[in-house]
Amino acid sequence: MEKDFKIAVLIDGENIPSAYVTEMMEEIAKYGVPTIKRIYGDWTNPKLKKWKVLLLANAITPIQQYSYTIGKNASDSAMIIDAMDILYSGKVNGFCLVSSDSDFTRLATRLREAGMTVYGMGEKKTPKPFFVACDKFIYIEILKSEEDSEEIEETPTKTSNGRTKNKIRKTKKVKKAALEKVTPKVVRLISATIADCADEDGWAFLGDVGALLQKKQPNFDTRNYGFLKLTPLINSIGRFEIERRENQKGRLKLIYVRKKGLNRESLNIL
Repeated sequence: MEKDFKIAVLIDGENIPSAYVTEMMEEIAKYGVPTIKRIYGDWTNPKLKKWKVLLLANAITPIQQYSYTIGKNASDSAMIIDAMDILYSGKVNGFCLVSSDSDFTRLATRLREAGMTVYGMGEKKTPKPFFVACDKFIYIEILKSEEDSEEIEETPTKTSNGRTKNKIRKTKKVKKAALEKVTPKVVRLISATIADCADEDGWAFLGDVGALLQKKQPNFDTRNYGFLKLTPLINSIGRFEIERRENQKGRLKLIYVRKKGLNRESLNIL
């Protein structure tokens, strides 16, 4: 992504856990410069107390939106209105919508219609209509492979006067993010995409394969399966061969991939 690619980051504070804020901002920085960072919620609600400590550390501007109805997320309309104002200001090149709420599906679609690049971030429970409306969607669970949480244990103990009292002990418990399995459906998606990008010998440039995978399935991310890059994921499947070629313009080698067993004869090319 270009260094001057400016992104407006809009966070639904009532729909996203505060524990992931640092990892989210680091992830967003990979795609551009977050010049506008706003978070929406009813800050009179005690449930958002954890967010307040993190806002200054990450230079995120809180936007107050009172809840007009009990049980209804009040941030949606304020976030959508701000997004359209930012769009027409012409100050950014793209948006990052941080929410697991499908109510932002139409907003993502509208921003893309206006020529904006739209990144989405949310939990794995995010409905499909929302993540397919984005150019790329990242599950926040994969940004934090291990999460510390407190586990409370109560053990009965006797006091000096002979009475029984429960002693509370807090211990650290490590919770690992659950990884998805590389299912036959995922293998078929990768295989078909390689075929779509392949030359007459069946070889496909890995960069083109990755880009097309993202277009076909915006929530596709190798980290969902425990791999940092696409090369080791494809290599783990065992059905493809990988070839590294010299790059005449630089030191980095170009990586190509194709299905095993393919050659000019099997492709009926003379």
